[in-house]
Amino acid sequence: MIGQRLKLARTAAGLSLRDLVDKLAPKVSAQALSKYERDEMMPSSGVLIALCDALAVSEDYLLGERDMTLEGVEFRKKDQMSRREEAQVEARVLHLFERYMTLEELLGLSIDWDEPREAPYPVIKEDADADRAARSLRQAWGLGLDPIPNLAELLEERGIKVLAIDDEKMDGLTARVRRGSGKPAPVIVINKKDWSERKRFNLAHELGHMVMEVDPAVNAEKAAHRFAGAFLMPAESLWNEVGRHRTSISLAEIHRLKKLFGASFQAITYRCKDLGIINGSVFGALFDLYEAKGWRRPPYEEFGAIDPDHEEPRRYERLCFRALSEGAISEPKAAELLGISVRALNQKLDNPGADDIDAPHSAMVRPDVSASNG
Repeated sequence: MIGQRLKLARTAAGLSLRDLVDKLAPKVSAQALSKYERDEMMPSSGVLIALCDALAVSEDYLLGERDMTLEGVEFRKKDQMSRREEAQVEARVLHLFERYMTLEELLGLSIDWDEPREAPYPVIKEDADADRAARSLRQAWGLGLDPIPNLAELLEERGIKVLAIDDEKMDGLTARVRRGSGKPAPVIVINKKDWSERKRFNLAHELGHMVMEVDPAVNAEKAAHRFAGAFLMPAESLWNEVGRHRTSISLAEIHRLKKLFGASFQAITYRCKDLGIINGSVFGALFDLYEAKGWRRPPYEEFGAIDPDHEEPRRYERLCFRALSEGAISEPKAAELLGISVRALNQKLDNPGADDIDAPHSAMVRPDVSASNG
């Protein structure tokens, strides 16, 4: 029966029942479509093909039997989202996750979630406990105090599925996907259109939600912010770079820290304040400067941004190309899994790296402005 999958695919496409009926008219009535979704009736082969075309899914997908549900969904939103918009994002996540699992199973390359034995880390005090959680996770994963070159890659190596979707209202999402009676798998979703420093911070923020158990009396979002800063910029590393106490700090220094840690000017400034490296006066002066430069307004992007595709999750795409090369899937199937046309797939295969040729690169500007508490 196809009811659950049909409704999931329709929701992921952002279509109401009436919208889908209109796309299929005059082949399907609203009554018939409603019966399909309630598993009270099966569509004919012709209607099934029309449904697949309208929803951009395969017959195998609609006829599949895998049962999946999202648990513990936590959104980080830029703008207010309606429940329908949230449901659409959740449906897209399940849709993408299933494709991911299909590839892993075809290739026998599933990675279990490397959850630290001590997790979830208790957070009773927002600042100290969040820092402690970040330090403990780094220790459990053997990361030391070094900057993390690519956070998306690290998380995927540890068994967290990282997905990127286009949604102007969402910064990030964390959840667990339960497949039947199996153990739930963690997933983090980021906004594909965000700039890389923002993606890195959002990944670390969502990771914080995943590994911390925050006391109800503590602001969970602030704790996740604190965790993200601590995970990306360990205190000892930052102290080694700029010292423990400063009465002023220049944009040139912060820019150098940006290149080292892959964090934004604002995230670095917050981290310096949290660690007591700068006081509130210096912090305020820097943020006044960021406001004047327009960095605190959409699209928020600062100068000297790292490659816009740096934190794009790539493992799913690599698995897809590997499955195609090993004959596990056909070209049409590979194109479907990647969400592109066969022609676009062939262009990728024939001209690897072409996507990067015209990629925009932010101009490097030498900062020479200092901020002080005077």
